Amino acid sequence: MKSASAPRFWLVLAFIAVYFIWGTTYLANLYALKAIPPFIISALRYLIAGGLLAMLARSKRQSFPPAKEIRDLAISGILMLVGGSGLVVVAEQYISSGSAAVIVATEPLWFVLLDYPHWKLYFTNKKIMAGLLIGFSGIVLFAHFAPLPTSQADQSTDTLVGTAIVLAGAVLWVIGTLFLSRRIKPGRFTLWHTTIQLLAAGVFAGFIALVNGEWFAFNPQTVPLPAWGGLAFLIVFGSLIAYLAFAWLVTVQPPALVSTHTYVNPVVAVLIGWLVAGEPITGLQVIALGVVLTGVLLTQLSQTRTDD
Repeated sequence: MKSASAPRFWLVLAFIAVYFIWGTTYLANLYALKAIPPFIISALRYLIAGGLLAMLARSKRQSFPPAKEIRDLAISGILMLVGGSGLVVVAEQYISSGSAAVIVATEPLWFVLLDYPHWKLYFTNKKIMAGLLIGFSGIVLFAHFAPLPTSQADQSTDTLVGTAIVLAGAVLWVIGTLFLSRRIKPGRFTLWHTTIQLLAAGVFAGFIALVNGEWFAFNPQTVPLPAWGGLAFLIVFGSLIAYLAFAWLVTVQPPALVSTHTYVNPVVAVLIGWLVAGEPITGLQVIALGVVLTGVLLTQLSQTRTDD
């Protein structure tokens, strides 16, 4: 049972953060990618955000989690933030920020497919099954209708690669979330929980960047101000505000309600990408976006009734 005593003011602010701020981080990724390699972006983002949160948690003298929780938090942080969000950054080298956000919107569908203990409930519900089919059909349509501004063969390959990477990221985010939800008791949220996830993800992303040779080719002096601005936005708004708001919300509100951010994020990302970065989008892609959101909404509403 989630707590119902959370102040309404903070609940509203937290939902605004996960609804709208997370929708803008996809564009921030693009700006950072102009001069910073993808796993270095993730490493710097999470290490700096985690370090700042650690200082805040220490100043508030919050209790440090036990060793078993630290291990579980570290594993979930790596799965969610490096495997999930980190792979989205990698994918945005191949597809637009709006496209990435639309594919990430399939996360509630993956929750149904990967939540094995509840399969019997899910797969005997015709609306959930219909939602799964509609949602994945929308993803296929969205990728198929992507505009081809350059060589069609190259762009087609890039779209396929980018879509596959984001889908892998969405799956890893869901796996990390399910892993954590089954090991951390509700109501035990402290700043240290998010801090440990961020720091573990930052160290792991930094290691991947080292293996990939990103650190050897990276020269901070050549990075232009807009790229640093994109990274700063990801640190402050994406991790310190939005991710912290998400981590708190899942301890005080039903997961089905919190996950409704997946309906809003792609709309915000597509509009921001189009308005600010001039990312192309076709009318057929807008229709495909509607198909994806219809499938997610149908699945989520049916799942909520099943849980009730």
